[in-house]
Amino acid sequence: MQEFTFIIKDKNGLHARPAGAIANASKSYVSSVTISCDQKVADGKRLLSVMSLGAKCGASLHFKIEGKDEELAKDTLYSVCEEKLGENGK
Repeated sequence: MQEFTFIIKDKNGLHARPAGAIANASKSYVSSVTISCDQKVADGKRLLSVMSLGAKCGASLHFKIEGKDEELAKDTLYSVCEEKLGENGK
């Protein structure tokens, strides 16, 4: 199992575009992706599930990735978070 935590830096928080990017990236891998924020847990491959986390700027997203391609999935998802939810989120 691979894990990482990402703190949202984008002032808009986890909205549709970054949630969609996370879900699409997660779907590219066989591994399961679970994302948690506070007490909520989401299936990383389901857009509405990811959006339901309602994470705001400053919130911590904790990713758990498990499966045969978990290491590659972790690297990709971290990059997506940096690009979409980092200081210069798009």
